[in-house]
Amino acid sequence: MKILIVGSGGREHALGWKLKQSPLVSELISVPGNPGLARLGRCVAHKVTDVAEIAALALRESVDLVVIGPESTAAAGLADALAHVGVPCFGPTRAAAELEASKAFMKDFCERHAVPTAGYKVFDDAIYAKAYLGDREPPFVIKADGLAAGKGVIIAETRREADEAIDQILFLRKFGTAGQRIVIEDFLPGEEASFFAICDGETAVPLLAAQDHKRAYDLDKGPNTGGMGAYSPAPVFTDAVRDQTMEQIILPTLRGMKAEGRPFVGVLFAGLMITPAGPKLIEFNVRFGDPECQTLMRRMKSDLAPVLLLAAQGQLAGAPKIVWDERPAVTVVYAAQGYPDEPLTGSIIRGLANAEQVPDVEIFHAGTREDEEGNLRAAGGRVLNVTATGATLRDAVDRAYEAVNKIDWPGGFCRRDIAWRALN
Repeated sequence: MKILIVGSGGREHALGWKLKQSPLVSELISVPGNPGLARLGRCVAHKVTDVAEIAALALRESVDLVVIGPESTAAAGLADALAHVGVPCFGPTRAAAELEASKAFMKDFCERHAVPTAGYKVFDDAIYAKAYLGDREPPFVIKADGLAAGKGVIIAETRREADEAIDQILFLRKFGTAGQRIVIEDFLPGEEASFFAICDGETAVPLLAAQDHKRAYDLDKGPNTGGMGAYSPAPVFTDAVRDQTMEQIILPTLRGMKAEGRPFVGVLFAGLMITPAGPKLIEFNVRFGDPECQTLMRRMKSDLAPVLLLAAQGQLAGAPKIVWDERPAVTVVYAAQGYPDEPLTGSIIRGLANAEQVPDVEIFHAGTREDEEGNLRAAGGRVLNVTATGATLRDAVDRAYEAVNKIDWPGGFCRRDIAWRALN
């Protein structure tokens, strides 16, 4: 198989790393890729939303499967363009991608199909939004409706913070066009988990769960980010919770999307709150989580390539069973100073070769570039994903931070408490 991966982040590097291990995969092409993916195959410099160019490339290269990494590519309609030229695609159509591209659509869909989620209201007027808060008790959950790279959620601890958040999104356009509407949700108590299922429009195969760390700083302080680290398994996500999630959230969503003429193909990522009343949906994403994907790829022992191809062909029911490593995996995100608001790019990163010598450690490139002299430089907010496995969760965490400590990058920072909930 010749596989084309779309994306340039740590998620795509991890997928490429796993797929390249398959005896079925002869060649890997990445668009646009990154220095890590360049070690695994060719990189072609198209934008991830240039769907016509990517579809033409896939046709020209006789690609056997295209794997969509980022949500922006799905929302731009790459799967639709590939369907027109007969290239199998693992990823949702533009219509199916609206589960992530519009939080208002997702919440309304959940209401139509009785998927358990928090109470909500949608607003495009700040005055009505503030009036809705009325005498409600904080905290308040305020979300930009559209795609905001995982950063479009503000948890307001006071009414004043909520009013400021509404103004920032609707008036000041903090998240650009993603903030033309907002969703105000009831705050759900509990512990978060990320759960993934591979889907072919009708059949869903459960993967594993992980727990992400959204806040920028230790002890869940600071602004929301795209994710500062993850670990798997998540103790809060028991077998009983998995079964509930499949029966109450994943399968009703697959049935509902098919009934509405938007069959969902790809990986369905359910961001969950595990409440005393069971799992409730916080949000859907229509792609692998980042950095959760990195931990899942480290734990997957079986071949990923045939599973993705069969899903793209609508034949997931015949896919081989996925086999998992029982050992825990941890990912620590090394980010550029100033992330998530104004990350400082361009600084030189040294010491990766030493860090990669730590046993059971893999470093995925998330926002890097190589300059003309061959120096590795920061080229984004989240720059490196240091991922480790270990006999125990503590062992995996220790290995990850041992590798982090060998990286010479004054321009970066990371959280030092990844997996703290489980370790406590």
